Amino acid sequence: MALDPTARLANCMDSIQKYFLDNLVTTEGKKVMFDKSLSEPDLFDKAVDRWVVINFGALDMGASSELYLNIFICSRHDAENFKNAQLRDVVMSYLSDTTMTDGMQRIPLYQSSATEAWTLLDGGFVISEVIEGPLFEASDQTKMRQLTVRLRWAAKI
Repeated sequence: MALDPTARLANCMDSIQKYFLDNLVTTEGKKVMFDKSLSEPDLFDKAVDRWVVINFGALDMGASSELYLNIFICSRHDAENFKNAQLRDVVMSYLSDTTMTDGMQRIPLYQSSATEAWTLLDGGFVISEVIEGPLFEASDQTKMRQLTVRLRWAAKI
C-alpha cells in the first residue's frame, strides 16, 4: 500500500524548499542553503555577507502533523548587527501573513516528482509558531540568529 502524498516526507521537504527558494532566492535575491552544518561556516564564499540556512528538525507525523524548521539568519562583516536584522525582517515577512485573520502564513504542499509536473495538494502547511533565539557569534565572527518554526498540516496516515 502506497503512502498518502500528504504523509510523504519527500513531498514535505520539497514543498518547503520550493517555498523558500521561490520567495527568498527568486523574489528577494538572498542566498539560502538547506541542511548545512553551522560548524563549518568557512565553506561559504567570504564575499557573501548574509545568508540563510534552513535545517529540517523534529517531525511528528500523524493526522495532525508537525515539523520543526531551524532557520539560521547569518551575516558577516556586520559590526552593528544591521545586516542580520535586515535579513531577519525579510525572512519573518515570509513566516507570517498579516492579511489572514490569524496572522499565520500558509505554505502550499505539493506532490513532487523528479520527472513529472508537481501537483498541488489540498491543505498545506500552517506556520503556527516562530520562536526567535538570541544573536550569537561564531569563531570567525559570523553572526547568527536562530528562528525555530513550527509547521502543522493534516496528513492521511
